[in-house]
Amino acid sequence: MNLEYFIAKRLTTAKSTKSSISKPIIKIAIAAIAIGIIMMIISVATGIGLQQKIRQKVAAFNGHIIISIFDDNQSVVSKVPVSIEQDFYPKFKSVDGIKYIQAVATKAGIIRTEDSFEGVIFKGVSDDFLWENIEEYLIEGRKPTIDKSRAENNEILISEYLANRLLLKNGDQMNTFFMKEDSNQPPNLRVFKIVGIYNSGFQEFDATYILGDLRHIQRMNKWKPDQVGAFEVFVDDFTQIQQKGQEVYNNTFNKKNPEQTLDTQTIVDKYFYIFEWLQLFDFNIIVILVIMIVVATINMAVALLVLILERTQMIGILKALGASNWNIRKIFLYNAFHIILRGLFWGNLIALTFIFIQQQFGIITLNPENYYVTVAPVDFNWLYFLLINLGTVLISLLVLLIPSFIITRISPVKAIRFD
Repeated sequence: MNLEYFIAKRLTTAKSTKSSISKPIIKIAIAAIAIGIIMMIISVATGIGLQQKIRQKVAAFNGHIIISIFDDNQSVVSKVPVSIEQDFYPKFKSVDGIKYIQAVATKAGIIRTEDSFEGVIFKGVSDDFLWENIEEYLIEGRKPTIDKSRAENNEILISEYLANRLLLKNGDQMNTFFMKEDSNQPPNLRVFKIVGIYNSGFQEFDATYILGDLRHIQRMNKWKPDQVGAFEVFVDDFTQIQQKGQEVYNNTFNKKNPEQTLDTQTIVDKYFYIFEWLQLFDFNIIVILVIMIVVATINMAVALLVLILERTQMIGILKALGASNWNIRKIFLYNAFHIILRGLFWGNLIALTFIFIQQQFGIITLNPENYYVTVAPVDFNWLYFLLINLGTVLISLLVLLIPSFIITRISPVKAIRFD
């Protein structure tokens, strides 16, 4: 058995240690390590979880990349149609990493009830719409049934926010007015039936969008059946969204009809204020990690110094017996490693318990007006979990080499006589 490890183990399990002055110092060091690990794991899990959840919500209503006719109009409403007769639709084969593409269109309208009215954006979707992105937020009813083989239906999906403001419920019918380009003509009236209610927690979308059959917009705008407002593209890896956006742009140029130039826009560019805000979470996480590691290592350094001072006579005896300074330093580093492991055990246990409870029960809620989510999301990643633990151990041990240097300053003669 390794001599240094053997001595360190005996020091750790010795009964005299349990009643020594270092006992409360060791407990504080263990608590500091545990609290630091808890804070680091939870901050990473909640920070990354919130980023992913918000990205997911923005993509659910917009896709990752939007392809539309190049126009200087910044409105979210589809003004100029684009033909679905494109090389990239319905399968985007010219660019790797494209998961899915769907055709949509949008039109502004006003929902009018007996007691109130609300301005909305009617998002028309076809039978190729990726409903699985929205179904997660469906709290009542079902998704609209859209079948190209049949005439357009009047079923729509509305948000809980709009339903509450308009005093509507699932199964109700509502009048929606859509203005024509010629303001002198009366608006188009559509009577829709609510078949589902969703709540994404993203108030910017919940207060705006209702989803229904794309063919309503085609008829009101006098578009052809093969014309839509835009294409929404989903990518496999969000971290490559800007690169894929450029590749999509390069592969959507219409050589046969250059005036029908298609433009592409990523959701990172469209909602830049949201994603710039999300980037602040990375900085916050780094700050928390640094602070927690500094606090933990300072407490460990103090604990190690107390252990060294408490064992001054033992250090002198070992030196008198021929032990080198490094051999003795290793004994105390092994001892410190044991303390770190105890702190890691309790910290990981508490942090993982919290993450599990939050994932299952969502006990911590947030204001959706500020955070775009109603429940604090957590994302547990084994890689980050291991890196936090390994990084804490390595940094702590490297920092502890400094206070352990005091052992080299201890004289055997003075240490043996030390009282």
